[in-house]
Amino acid sequence: MTSATAVSKVKRLLREKTKIGHTGTLDPLASGLLVLLLGRATRLSRYVTNLDKAYTATARFGAVSDTLDADGEITDLDAPLPSEEAIRDALPTFTGNLLQVPPMASALKQGGVRLYELHRRGISVEREARPVTVHSLTLADLDPAEQTATFEISCSSGTYVRTLVSDLATSLGSGAYLTALRRTRVGHLNVKDVQTSKDFETVHNHIIPPLKVMAHLPEVTVSEEVGRRLVCHGGRIERSWIEGSYLVVCGGELLAIYRDFEDGGRAEVVLCAK
Repeated sequence: MTSATAVSKVKRLLREKTKIGHTGTLDPLASGLLVLLLGRATRLSRYVTNLDKAYTATARFGAVSDTLDADGEITDLDAPLPSEEAIRDALPTFTGNLLQVPPMASALKQGGVRLYELHRRGISVEREARPVTVHSLTLADLDPAEQTATFEISCSSGTYVRTLVSDLATSLGSGAYLTALRRTRVGHLNVKDVQTSKDFETVHNHIIPPLKVMAHLPEVTVSEEVGRRLVCHGGRIERSWIEGSYLVVCGGELLAIYRDFEDGGRAEVVLCAK
């Protein structure tokens, strides 16, 4: 199921004209966690999309793909699977702050055209390397019979796991492409807690409150008077002296997201506005 199909299936269960969106497309090959935002919570998209991600990725070594995954055109390199010791020794080089060149088969735009559209036309263009962070990269399994290795990866938003695996294999004198990718975590939201497609009919019983989704940000509690009189109208409030964005909460409800300036706290997103 594609990310767009998942959104469409849930949208049919909601009241007409209810806003809905996801917070980061999964490649057609991929499975796992897709965070959907409904109604006013769609205003929170930028705070969720940029959260760190975690994946389980399986790659076949000894061959390459023009899309860096199993959906592309595969070319066999007749190269052996690197040893477990060699792979483990190479992992630290691909951990930390890296510069990564996005794949041609990606949704990034260049000159107003998505790269995958150029790729389909057989056009390859130079792409600028982008900074990403790989927090951890570990080898979980090695299957010599299938020429595959499985990795557990924690990384910043915008990291291409396909590219990471391909670059790792190249450094080992081989090549590799993804055969499976599963997103297991978005920030503090874990795939263990998700509703599967089979449970879509009961989606109304499993909607997560915005306050839980935004638990990665610090929280400030205000009185009912301040909340309804100022915050719900996007009004300025006293500084919280918190660096960066913070949640403004009243009675256990997330009213808005604010940020401090010299003249007080100003609203970035208001959820309780009428």
